[in-house]
Amino acid sequence: MIAYVRGVLAEKEPTRVVVEAAGVGYEILIPLSTYERLPHEGENVRLLTAHCVREDDEVLFGFATEDEREMFGKLTGVNGVGPRIAIAILSGSSIGELALAITGGDAKRISAIKGVGKKTAEKICIELRDKVNAFAVRRSGGAGQAAEPMLRDAVSALRALGFNEETSSKMVADVVAKNPKLETVEQVIKQALAGR
Repeated sequence: MIAYVRGVLAEKEPTRVVVEAAGVGYEILIPLSTYERLPHEGENVRLLTAHCVREDDEVLFGFATEDEREMFGKLTGVNGVGPRIAIAILSGSSIGELALAITGGDAKRISAIKGVGKKTAEKICIELRDKVNAFAVRRSGGAGQAAEPMLRDAVSALRALGFNEETSSKMVADVVAKNPKLETVEQVIKQALAGR
């Protein structure tokens, strides 16, 4: 198993890179979120990897953060979700938004990502709902594990105010993305309602 690759970034495109390490060029497929964090070609880079071996294929997938790699592993653990679909999902949504959609059962939001059908999105929500910590994976946005109950309470409160699950989850995700330092349910709800 290859845990990471460190070397010189020889080529980069939005969906793939080539990293030269010890005289070998490793082609690594990446999500768009990783592409946005890459240095310029010719500079040193370190990518966490998932090494996927199948009967007729052997591919390295690369990630800028452990959260991305962990979510990739969870997605590929869902029956019917292969590594390329998992990369497409990670490219079509931030980790925080994806985690919110999964924990909120928002299959519609996930199926809006190119290459993901309605049934696959529903499976992802059902199988990963209890495995995805919606806000701990949002460390890159600033909201950590301690914020998770508060943000779930905010979604519940918005639902009690008449918003459906999908809208409530999106409103909370948008608020947290803009201001990850909020500390109370009231602050999150106030900003969510102000943004309507």
